[in-house]
Amino acid sequence: MAGGVTVDHNAHVLYVRHVPGPPLSAHVAELWYLSAAPPHAAERILPSGTLQLVVNLDEDEVRIYDGPAIRRYSGAVVSGAYQSSFGVDTREHASMVGVQFRPGGAWPFLGAPPGALIDTHADLVDLWGLRAAELRERLCSAPEPRARFALLERALLDRLSVARPGHPLVPHAIAALEGGERRVADVAATLGISHRRLIDVFTAETGLAPKAFARITRFRRALSQAEREREPDWARLAAVSGFCDQSHLIREFVALSGNSPTALVAHSSRERVKLHHIALAAPAAPDGAPGRHRQHARARRS
Repeated sequence: MAGGVTVDHNAHVLYVRHVPGPPLSAHVAELWYLSAAPPHAAERILPSGTLQLVVNLDEDEVRIYDGPAIRRYSGAVVSGAYQSSFGVDTREHASMVGVQFRPGGAWPFLGAPPGALIDTHADLVDLWGLRAAELRERLCSAPEPRARFALLERALLDRLSVARPGHPLVPHAIAALEGGERRVADVAATLGISHRRLIDVFTAETGLAPKAFARITRFRRALSQAEREREPDWARLAAVSGFCDQSHLIREFVALSGNSPTALVAHSSRERVKLHHIALAAPAAPDGAPGRHRQHARARRS
């Protein structure tokens, strides 16, 4: 298994990261393992502009909260690219493993266009068939994070070997938008493709329209800089990050995270291991307390 392993932890969270080597490194930002017993009952996950493959090792279910609504999925899911934050119950997500794809990186692995998963999750079994259930069983039985990472790498390499290539201009469009270009029409003109065609192929392969991707990228860049500065000059940060003014920055932070910039940086400072997860009170669960769907994955492994 090529690449290094990084371990981060605090009193409540163990977070292990592994960066795979080529050819997966072109598509995958990191493989990760999480073991957590945080004092808070729920977290809100901020939009990242990318997709994730997530496997719950302790529960046979993944539960996503969108306001008062609750959506249930199997224990292995693909999280599409979200345009705003969503909630998860930390009591049900105490032991997880997953794949953080690069922007546009999930395209070869899913069996469906990422554009079909905007603002939603999908059961992995609906994309991979029985191989999804087999992979989850192996991941649940694996003794430690490195073994789980090796299983994930093997599964991804198998998918990559039979994948059809994406549009060759999409990586260039991603690079331009990540580099700060705000006008999608200008990106299309530079690449020699029509505006409409760029929107279509970009959305299909990245899971977000170019304008939405640029918006989330700008937000993430500003948040990362604010976290580094801890007490940022918000007017200056708005100017250098591509916002019209400080009021624009504030509106975008509230729209994308549900928090003011100052509150969001304070949240992130308290939760350094799981960056961009915001601690919340327990979400409303219409059918009773979380955890009732446990099928004792650890007992099956012993």
